Amino acid sequence: MSLRLLSYNIRSLRDDKAAVSRVIRSACPHVVCIQEAPRFLGWRSAAARIARRSGLVVVGGGRTAAANLLLSGLETEVDLCRDVLFTKDGRLHQRGTAMARLALGGHPFAVAATHLDLVEGPRLRHVAELHRALDSFVPPDVPTVVAGDFNDDPGSQVWQRLESRGVDAWAAAGHGDGITSSVIRPRRRIDAIFVDPRLTVLSAEVINTPDVRVASDHRPLLVEVALG
Repeated sequence: MSLRLLSYNIRSLRDDKAAVSRVIRSACPHVVCIQEAPRFLGWRSAAARIARRSGLVVVGGGRTAAANLLLSGLETEVDLCRDVLFTKDGRLHQRGTAMARLALGGHPFAVAATHLDLVEGPRLRHVAELHRALDSFVPPDVPTVVAGDFNDDPGSQVWQRLESRGVDAWAAAGHGDGITSSVIRPRRRIDAIFVDPRLTVLSAEVINTPDVRVASDHRPLLVEVALG
């Protein structure tokens, strides 16, 4: 049994909304980790529309998780969800994570979607807060996948701390250039998925289609992971 997980910063749907859903649907994911989901008036309805148009359902997150949103297909069983807000710095955006304990084909796993700050200090602090949140939410025998926009580059302190708990999926099994940001000026790999080392990364791909180029300023990352 393999899990198809997509991580995607949709820039608060400020670009082509229909293209966002087409990108997600075409990837045929079991789980989607969205960053910069709608978070203002009517955000719940907007999240439901994204899910419905993508052929998925809302698992958790949204404004209550600092605009991190989790979607899944009906074949994915949902056990428990939790939204966590990280400590906030003045004049900076609120950050947080949407977490869920799930199962696919009888194989349990957990997912956390997050979006870290543009400033290094808060990024480092929030990685520690993310790991503490996961430790209190996920049983030790359940493997965890962390996905998001980390606003940092491979080799950085943030990246190293994330790799201390999970395998960088694209580095392990990626093809293509791996660049996720930006669509207009592609030069950085700041979006990533870190997979529990007890799982095997089968493939990792940064999607770059005509729809991607009009849907957001980020390219989505699609990873396939063997469960069990």
